[in-house]
Amino acid sequence: MSPTTRKHYIDNLRWMILLILIPYHTAMAWNAWDEPNYIFFEGNKLISSIIVFFSPYFMHLLFVLAGVSTKYALEKRTNKEYLVDRVKRLLVPCLFGTIVLMPVMSYIAHSFNYSYEGGFLRHYGIFFTKFTDLTGADGGFSLGQFWFVLYLFVISSVASGILALCKKGTFKTEKEIPLWLVCLLGLPLPFLSEILSIGGNSLAEFTYLFMVGYYVFADEKIVNKAEKNCWLMLVIGLVATILNVYLFLWSDKEFATLNTVAKYVSQWIMIIGLIGVAKRFWNFSGNISNYMNKRSFLFYIYHFIWVVLFQYILYEVVGESTAILFVGTVILAYVATLVTCEISIRIPVLCFLTGTKYGSKK
Repeated sequence: MSPTTRKHYIDNLRWMILLILIPYHTAMAWNAWDEPNYIFFEGNKLISSIIVFFSPYFMHLLFVLAGVSTKYALEKRTNKEYLVDRVKRLLVPCLFGTIVLMPVMSYIAHSFNYSYEGGFLRHYGIFFTKFTDLTGADGGFSLGQFWFVLYLFVISSVASGILALCKKGTFKTEKEIPLWLVCLLGLPLPFLSEILSIGGNSLAEFTYLFMVGYYVFADEKIVNKAEKNCWLMLVIGLVATILNVYLFLWSDKEFATLNTVAKYVSQWIMIIGLIGVAKRFWNFSGNISNYMNKRSFLFYIYHFIWVVLFQYILYEVVGESTAILFVGTVILAYVATLVTCEISIRIPVLCFLTGTKYGSKK
């Protein structure tokens, strides 16, 4: 996108969503459904509500935005240029994170959860030879947060090849697509969620969201409809989100079908609503937005290792004080992650390894 046509609301929405990751991943240490985690303390429904509130839609929205960005990228790049860019900006950082950062997180998890007493070098070998549930919580191999980077690389690379066989562009029709029809595009999501799923993340589902972003939400007329109806979409989405939290965590009775409906209504309607809100209120550039946009991917790469490290250290210092552990980890992880971004963006080799353009400090 050229400076005159750049959709700033896409950039702003992306980095705002990524900021959620620190409290989200911090809260996973208290998940109430006993999901393995790098650091696990005990189940806590109140903290778990943070996870359930955001989980239906926030990563899914990133794939939609990636599809929109791909549409604009392919308007000014050849397919070959786009694929080379995907290797530099996604595959290389994925390998860097998996080889350098993930063994550290897995080592901390092995020590905390299973009282591992061996050294890090010994554990480094364990990490690449122990394949269990792929969470890394037992010291085994894990992609951690880099599942998103790998999925995005695979999806965008394959999609670009498919799109090369088709005419580029958004969904075209003589009549404008009504908003209710856009809402119905969420219907396939429950049926895709278990297809090609690794660690609970469906490659089929995220590919569908990516393509919807490319063909639907890159159409300015559709985004304008989402903007016009953003408050309605947001209210419906929030009601479904809160209902999902209640049914999944707080209800004493089982409402499996209603819970599933609430989850997927939350997922799709919140995506539409947030895109509409972003178009209306966040379609601007400024010092803060430019600063965060240039560091958003770095933030994603580095945030989780600091969450795990500070949870481990704070537990040794304050013990089982849940409030201090949670709030302290969130604050320290934000500070440390942003400092790490500032250091990383100034070192050429780290810029290469993280897919960041050197010299984009301002």
